[in-house]
Amino acid sequence: MAQRILFIFYLLTLAVSGFSQNVLIHTHFDKTNIPPVPNYSKEATWAALPFKKDLADSTPIGLYDNQTNADVDVFFIYPTSYTNKPKDRYTWNADVNNATLNQKTSRTSILYQASIFNASCRVYAPYYRQAHYSVFLTNDSNDRKQALNLAYEDVKAAFEFYLKNYNNNRPIIIASHSQGTVHAVRLLQEFFINQPLQKKLVVAYILGMPVSAKMLPTILPCKDSLQTNCFNCWNTFENKYVPKFYSLGLNQAICTNPLSWKLDENYVDASYNKGAIIRPFSKIRPNCCDAKVNQGLLWVKKPNFPGSFFIRTHIYHAGDFNFYYLDIRENVATRIRVYLNKNVN
Repeated sequence: MAQRILFIFYLLTLAVSGFSQNVLIHTHFDKTNIPPVPNYSKEATWAALPFKKDLADSTPIGLYDNQTNADVDVFFIYPTSYTNKPKDRYTWNADVNNATLNQKTSRTSILYQASIFNASCRVYAPYYRQAHYSVFLTNDSNDRKQALNLAYEDVKAAFEFYLKNYNNNRPIIIASHSQGTVHAVRLLQEFFINQPLQKKLVVAYILGMPVSAKMLPTILPCKDSLQTNCFNCWNTFENKYVPKFYSLGLNQAICTNPLSWKLDENYVDASYNKGAIIRPFSKIRPNCCDAKVNQGLLWVKKPNFPGSFFIRTHIYHAGDFNFYYLDIRENVATRIRVYLNKNVN
């Protein structure tokens, strides 16, 4: 099952990133040649912390960063940004000291995704030795497994450091995209399912990978906009498009409609879309996207923003968060209010 999920991720990201075969890694994973272990006591190993200036503090015009007053934390795990040909001796996993890659990560997923949560949450996002894009194309399952395991070791270590040093018994939201969701599912399985920490889980937004209910047996899929201690997941495609790899996991995936926050297949018009963030980051674009769940897929008609005419892909993976930026932001605040009202001391 895990191999099928990884294959799906490869197909999704291949379609949206213009990936070149020229950057594939052709050597095998070498456990004697891996980047140094991150030290999460150092602020530099975090892409976002609520007490330092970073791009997760950013807001589009008219919105405000409220991390100082937030009652809840979000632990955000970013997607793959290590897609270029390695320029140092490390290949399968990125070095968290790679300033160029860290800047790329911050200017993409931290700015356009993690910032969604800064109105209601303190944002924590660790840099980690993410697996290179090649991990999703290789036929060598051992290379794939070892590279992803190394990446997860960092995510786990960062989360453990966060729990010990930053959390202070505060409620938690888990959020992730793509490769980040591979690691987020493992994190939820290890630290939350049938564990005391599950009571502290407000909600999870784990997008860009097909997540089935079986993967998280005690954390239910969210059935509406108010439920807590549950998870939301969706994978976005052009309306009426069914990918050839549908049967490799998407047919079993949970799919939330981010405009209604329900699991049913009722169509929701774009007039209900509170706002997408495309480019520039500063501009909110209301009524950009509609949404309809169809048997594990989130179907969206061509988005309404300048330049959308030139979109040629049927796979809207890159827009999983951004098409519904303001909708998610407001839903986070709603679920936190519900959670805190139910769990007051």
